[in-house]
Amino acid sequence: MVDKIECAKGIQARFQLSYRQSAKTHFELDIDIDIPGQGITAIFGGSGSGKTSLLRCIAGLEKNATGSLKVNDELWQDTSMFVATHKRSLGYVFQEASLFEHLTAMGNLRYAIKRSARSTNPALLAQVVSVMGIESILSQFPQQLSGGERQRVAIARALLSQPKLLLMDEPLASLDTPRKLEILPYLERLRSSFNIPILYVSHAVDEIVRLADHLVIMDQGKVLAQGGITELFSRADLPLGVSNEVGAIVECKVVERDAQWHLMRVAFDGGELWLPNVENKDSNSQRIRVLASDVSLTLTSHTDSSILNVLSGQIAEIINDQDPAMSLVRLKVGKSYLLARLTQKSLQNLALTLGKCVWIQIKSAAIVR
Repeated sequence: MVDKIECAKGIQARFQLSYRQSAKTHFELDIDIDIPGQGITAIFGGSGSGKTSLLRCIAGLEKNATGSLKVNDELWQDTSMFVATHKRSLGYVFQEASLFEHLTAMGNLRYAIKRSARSTNPALLAQVVSVMGIESILSQFPQQLSGGERQRVAIARALLSQPKLLLMDEPLASLDTPRKLEILPYLERLRSSFNIPILYVSHAVDEIVRLADHLVIMDQGKVLAQGGITELFSRADLPLGVSNEVGAIVECKVVERDAQWHLMRVAFDGGELWLPNVENKDSNSQRIRVLASDVSLTLTSHTDSSILNVLSGQIAEIINDQDPAMSLVRLKVGKSYLLARLTQKSLQNLALTLGKCVWIQIKSAAIVR
């Protein structure tokens, strides 16, 4: 077993940056974040929110940015010093793979090994190649590879520079859906195989739900919220809570697989859920997302229904949705939270108020993984 890449203790970033985008528009970045030194932190926000600008500041590419940056107790920038980009121990993966076209996949990896400040254990090379699943394409040139294969080689190359921080700027944005689904499992393996902090910029909720442990939500150059992904996705007052994709995330453990019905039963602190079975040889843990639009509420428990999942919970918060006909209801279920999108009419008909106990119905087929 290869030792995991040493993990950072934490990342503290304070940046201010101001520049004119055009004759009529002006952009300001004002960031203050403290994020974990392991796992994947997703930087989420709409176009123009400052996600890429933040990554460029961290990489040292925005020399006009003022502030400070500390990674793994190493100071990379403050008011009196600035570590140049090429001296920062970081890897950077862009939307496009940006491989050296005249080198094979292995040649690209060897380039990273040569440029690394630390000697590379052959076992580390073998581990990176295995985790990214590129054993069979090492002798091929970039033009012979699919988009997903090129991006996996680019990620492997970044890892072999043995960085203390890995930056990924919308790495799946240029891929079509089949290639995107092909590469996501490798990114999951990357997260579990290397204790290196990863900053993952994306505007795609499905990627964030599947990959991230921590979340930073940005808007107009500022941080709206930061915290654990399950915590932030269950809030109803954030931008995630006013889109059709709003839904809470629940971390579960598989407790039963029903071969007859091709279902599995998962448990969390708020109860149990049935959902279509998915084989996962690496872990019995399941992260699921329950969309607010797929949750209905009743005042009594029904047994004469096609819905398999019925949980008891309590109303913790009610806020108005962007649609004036709708509301978002935050529900406390055990120590976890779910969200429900209901009409204002349903709220009134059921006399739903804060603190009221309700029964929560969720279709098995609606649960997203």
